Amino acid sequence: MRSRSLATVGALALVVAAGGMARAQQAPSGQPINVSDDTIVLDELSFTVNKTPQRLIDTLGGVSQITQAEIDRAQPTTISDLLRTVPGVTTQVTANDPGQSINIRGMQDFGRVNVLVDGARQDFQVSGHGANGTFYLDPEFINNIDIVRGPISNIYGSGAIGGVASFTTRGIDSILAPDERWGVEQKVGVSSNGLGAFTSTSAGYRYGDIADIYGQFLYRDHGDYRDGSGDRVRDSGQDNFGGLLKFNYHPGDGQTVSLSALSQKFDYSNYGSSDEGSRWRNNVVTSTFTAGYKFESPDNPLINFNAKAYYSQTELNQTLVAPDATYAALGAQPGDKLYDRLGTFGFDVYNTSRFATGDFNHALTYGFDAAFDRVKTEDHAGGYVSALTPSGNRQLLGAYIQDEVRYQDWLRVQGGLRYDNYHLSGGDYGSNGSHLSPKFTVGVTPIKGIELYGTYAEGYRAPSITETLIAGTHPFPAFNILPNPNLKPETGHNFEIGTNVKYDNVFKQGDNFRAKLTGFLNNVDNYIDMQATGNSYLVPFIPGMPVSVCQVAPQLCFPIQSYQYVNIAKARLMGVEFEGAYDWGGGFLSIAGSHTNGKNRETDQPLSTVAPNKLSGTLGLRFLEDRLTVGSRLTLVSATSQRVTTPSGGYGLVDVFATYKYNDNVSANFAIDNLFDRRYRAFLDSANSPGLAAKFSLTVKLAGK
Repeated sequence: MRSRSLATVGALALVVAAGGMARAQQAPSGQPINVSDDTIVLDELSFTVNKTPQRLIDTLGGVSQITQAEIDRAQPTTISDLLRTVPGVTTQVTANDPGQSINIRGMQDFGRVNVLVDGARQDFQVSGHGANGTFYLDPEFINNIDIVRGPISNIYGSGAIGGVASFTTRGIDSILAPDERWGVEQKVGVSSNGLGAFTSTSAGYRYGDIADIYGQFLYRDHGDYRDGSGDRVRDSGQDNFGGLLKFNYHPGDGQTVSLSALSQKFDYSNYGSSDEGSRWRNNVVTSTFTAGYKFESPDNPLINFNAKAYYSQTELNQTLVAPDATYAALGAQPGDKLYDRLGTFGFDVYNTSRFATGDFNHALTYGFDAAFDRVKTEDHAGGYVSALTPSGNRQLLGAYIQDEVRYQDWLRVQGGLRYDNYHLSGGDYGSNGSHLSPKFTVGVTPIKGIELYGTYAEGYRAPSITETLIAGTHPFPAFNILPNPNLKPETGHNFEIGTNVKYDNVFKQGDNFRAKLTGFLNNVDNYIDMQATGNSYLVPFIPGMPVSVCQVAPQLCFPIQSYQYVNIAKARLMGVEFEGAYDWGGGFLSIAGSHTNGKNRETDQPLSTVAPNKLSGTLGLRFLEDRLTVGSRLTLVSATSQRVTTPSGGYGLVDVFATYKYNDNVSANFAIDNLFDRRYRAFLDSANSPGLAAKFSLTVKLAGK
């Protein structure tokens, strides 16, 4: 699988679209957007790039969305189950930890991908052998996911030089039709291969046009799964309790006051972040609270005001069950505890004004945002956690303005500017900085149905608390990790070209075809990575032995260097992505693929976080007046370069699914993942992925008007 093959697929898609040009019918520009529940995915609305509602197919950039229908078909047990078919996106998963880390275009860790849950940043991070930046979210709480690839959404918060992953949780519209006043929904699911069962209970009530309330309770329990060879992957089980509550109040025309609260508790046991060492009992509690106000004036197009404040917090409590030799030598005993907490308070305030100057129509968005991270760690079992994940504070302040200008039906221009300022402190160190990040996009429609665009956008990421303040000793081998208060922020310079294609009535009345093809080049200045530094020194090769032994018995020791987060002068990432979908009423076909290269330009070595080539396709057929949908999904992933730190082999997966909607109140879903029980390990993962797993869920709703 190579980049030219993906480009060929894209070219073929354009030829198919061009063949139906004579029969193309499109909504005139400026008409209201109405999206039905069963629309083609690329016609779905996204707010993530421009903070104004826009169809994915009309977005000038690499943007994807996972809808509720796709979530129901996939019946995911983890977030990675949902993202594996999205071009340019992969996840890093530690089998013995339910946390997830998202990688977009080879960028991950320490906030390079801005993960949002209902608009609230998820900045939690604990240093170890896994990803440096994880979040905890059960898929049953998700309504849809927006993925923005690259720093083209720089009005959506600081740091996202890789992109944005925005998760919107379920709400009143997830269970009630517009004409329904109350409803209760019960969903239960079971899976084979140790993936267990879950139960989700939701209820909602509308108080006329004045207010509505929604609540959901979830419990999930699953044990260890087995890989494609039948080998058990130990400590891959977990328990999860969670609850979601949302309330909306409409005090007047165009006004909405919203409140939400999401809390989850994950319980699991493991051997830390690897498959050996001390054994721990883990408890993660993660919570997100939001409060928002929106006013879209029905009489004044200059006012579309939004304000949101939030607080998100993740706490990891670890209890030592059985210490290994290293921890025992430090005096750690069963029952000793570790504690990590990261809380983020933030807000985002903006307004969009719509007006015209002659023949040019403007959508001017301007606002400001802030996020305040506070990390607190306590270590009563050896002292490693408090050193490797240091306590500290970081504040991110930003202001932005962006104007989207339309001229007739053939020209769009977007120009924007973002100002970022950060301040970081902890212990004896601190740092600060600021930056102006421009964005400029031009979109041209030379032929009706085909839009070409080009973008230059910058992104700015301040160093994290850990990268700056980390100061301690690795447990074994006992090398030092040094702080670096002189770290410079990363700056991404992203060039992007792309094509959006949309045609209706191509081969038959009522069908539609959508496609997006994107090429990008992202040069990152001052890329931050951990590297060996300084002179070598001797450390014992026996766990728990003091370093002083090396002075009298050097034969018991070996040389090693200290490590430190440092700035690499430049890193370069480039690639191509494609998404296409055709829906003919009786079924649908979608194809997605991506190819990315990334390297350290100082050493000419590949970046270890750049995912391998990926191609996926989904075919679905509808029967029984669209009540039954059956289909299959194919995912092909190539092998990585053997030059990277953790090379992985290529693999192909086949999944099948079926959804049946008996009526508006009863539906069932069935799926088989990894149909041929393939043994494989996904890129950057710590263990083999699950083998064949059969999944079934049943949803029953009672509702009244």
